[in-house]
This record gives sequence, C-alpha cells and structure tokens, in this order.
Amino acid sequence: MSIKVISYNRKASYEYFLEEKFEAGLVLVGTEIKSIRQGKVNFKDAYVSIINDEAFIKEMHIASYDHGNRYNHDETRERKLLLNKREIRKLKQKIQQQGYTIIPTKLYLKNGRAKLEIALAKGKKLYDKRNTEKLKDAKREIDRAMKYRY
Repeated sequence: MSIKVISYNRKASYEYFLEEKFEAGLVLVGTEIKSIRQGKVNFKDAYVSIINDEAFIKEMHIASYDHGNRYNHDETRERKLLLNKREIRKLKQKIQQQGYTIIPTKLYLKNGRAKLEIALAKGKKLYDKRNTEKLKDAKREIDRAMKYRY
C-alpha cells in the first residue's frame, strides 16, 4: 500500500482539538486529479458540511490544470466525500452538538486514488492555543538539550 502525502493542514491542530479522524474518498473530475498530483491544493479555509445524509467539502481550492484548456474545472466547487452511511450519521450527530466542526487535515494519494483525512474538531480558546505553544516550545528545548548531550 503506497501513500504519498500531497498536502497537510498544519494550522488545524493549532486552531482545534482534533478528536476523531476519518478517511474519505473524493469525487473528482479528470483535471482535478491531475492538478492534485502536481500538488496544487489548498484547504486552509475548507470545511465539511453534511447535506441530505451526504458529506461535501467546501472552499477547498484545487488550482486549474495547466494543460486543461476548456475542460478545466471550477477551482473552489463543492466536492462530494465518499464515506460510509454509519460514519456520516456519527459525524452528523456530533456536529449538532455545540462547538464541533469537521475539517480536512491531510490530502494524500493511496494506491493512486485521492483520499482526504477529515477530523471531528472542537475549537480552541486563546488560552488553549497559548498552552499548546508553551508545550511545543518546552518539547523543542528538551529535544535540543538531548541532541547536544550525546
């Protein structure tokens, strides 16, 4: 099983508590997958919404393909996510609770197919972000000290 990570949402773990992760397939058109293989993807502001028991990713930007001419795709269109009905029900139940949202965390190719890792997330408050930053700095200092010790 070969996995090639195309894009990773680094800001997600800073902005949110990531509670549960799911792997979802994407319904794409031909020029979109070619553009994804070139790594021209941005999902910084993207989010997942559930409409009529179907999951869709919104505001995900896939740049137009260089050689796509008139058959190119709309760059920020809604794209359907392929999830099990059980997973969709579980996500729908959780986002109805206050503070939960579904955000994309990673886009990768798995055996030639584009997969999106989505996470059930709860927003962090400012003091939580400061605490996360403090823990990261402490870990960095410990790693630096251990590196020079040996």
